[in-house]
Amino acid sequence: MDTLKTIELKTFVPAKDFELSKQFYQDLGFTVSWSDNDLAYLRHGNTGFLLQNFYIKELADNFMMHLLVEDVDGWWDNVNERRIAEKYGVRILPPEERPWKMRDFVLIDPSGVLWRVAENSP
Repeated sequence: MDTLKTIELKTFVPAKDFELSKQFYQDLGFTVSWSDNDLAYLRHGNTGFLLQNFYIKELADNFMMHLLVEDVDGWWDNVNERRIAEKYGVRILPPEERPWKMRDFVLIDPSGVLWRVAENSP
């Protein structure tokens, strides 16, 4: 099994308005490492995902991402300081302790993708 090492797992996140979504994620703190008209590779630290210029409402409304961070309150403050909800007309729900031993907040992107930004609880 030593030869079956993995490097990274990326998901393809749908975007209703590709340029708006790219800006949304950049405002959250992600960096666009590469982009063309149909796909963008967004990174933050050691994590990344592929934003695609592709949208089906039923897919986006049922798509969920989970971002594990060291300081969920710092991320929450960042979202509020940058006025992400107001700027993009998206929903955010404040941090809460969850029964699965995590503290997280919910952020829904401009396409309807639900993000849980979380930290592990002690």
